[in-house]
Amino acid sequence: MSNVAIRNLQIQLGGNKVIESLNLDVKAGEFVVLLGPSGCGKSTLLHSIAGLIDTSAGQIEIGGKDMTWADPKDRGIALVFQSYALYPTMDVEANMSFGLRINGTPKAEIARRVSRASDMLQLGPLLKRKPANLSGGQRQRVAIGRAIVREADVMLFDEPLSNLDAKLRTELRRELKQLHQKLGATMIYVTHDQVEAMTLAQRMAVMKGGVVQQFDTPDVIYNEPANLFVATFLGSPGMNLFKGTVEMQNGRAIFSSEYMSVDVTGYPFKQPRSGKHACVLGVRPEDIDVGHGDGVGQAVRATVTLVEAMGAHRVVWLDSHGTQVAGIVQDQSQLDTGKDISFSVRTTRISLFDGATEQRL
Repeated sequence: MSNVAIRNLQIQLGGNKVIESLNLDVKAGEFVVLLGPSGCGKSTLLHSIAGLIDTSAGQIEIGGKDMTWADPKDRGIALVFQSYALYPTMDVEANMSFGLRINGTPKAEIARRVSRASDMLQLGPLLKRKPANLSGGQRQRVAIGRAIVREADVMLFDEPLSNLDAKLRTELRRELKQLHQKLGATMIYVTHDQVEAMTLAQRMAVMKGGVVQQFDTPDVIYNEPANLFVATFLGSPGMNLFKGTVEMQNGRAIFSSEYMSVDVTGYPFKQPRSGKHACVLGVRPEDIDVGHGDGVGQAVRATVTLVEAMGAHRVVWLDSHGTQVAGIVQDQSQLDTGKDISFSVRTTRISLFDGATEQRL
């Protein structure tokens, strides 16, 4: 396993800056996920690590060695593509061993590696089948197995589960997590799916416009988003936002808007507050007390506009003075569309953002 260090990376494609002065440190043996919307530069970053895209400036180190201009074959990496990329005329065993055979690896060593990978991925009974006789999940396992047999220092995954249905994605997500635990390999994984990112990553980098907005553990990013983009991108539904001001009153910090007032004295501000400043209060749907108004803070009136049944819980959409608010309700209390209710926020779980910079206070 090897660490990956990216220093001041810049990439321009067709005159457009895709990656802008990006820095990232991936520890040896770590599972890091690159998460972001389409066009944010996450796949471009992955391909530059693999050597498939040239950098415009900056440095890429793998295992302490400068690999910025090294050929892909010399970087000690294995890449799993979204589209499987299997040879249709070869069976599973031949697909998995193809790269090793091209490199002149001894037959006994090829057999050992293929046997080990097929055992890990439960591909033993399928080794003589061709891709046309495999399901989507089995094909992706073969693609992953082909990467495993290389015994590379770093494994790269470019949205490998995107073509699978929901059930298969869940199964393979679990298998990838277990595979990382067995191999202990350095893995960098690209996805736009926040569920994949949250469940797989030890740390994840949330990207927008070629810039890493936040790089931390899933729990920290979810509970302490660095800015409004991260707050609203992560979570389903996303974080509720209320515009207002924060002001010190008699030694206490008070968030105020036209329709609500919340004591935020216990909030861990990065810097001491004084005066009155525009800010945005953010609260996750599960931290909205719907229908009771018994959270810490002033109860706010709202009207139920939609109730989505999700099985174990319900998502309740509210209209509060023109602001759309989402709450998650675990109980089975009656919440009909059009009903007037109250809600409040749990102040121990809020986030505050600067009204101008949109950065976390």
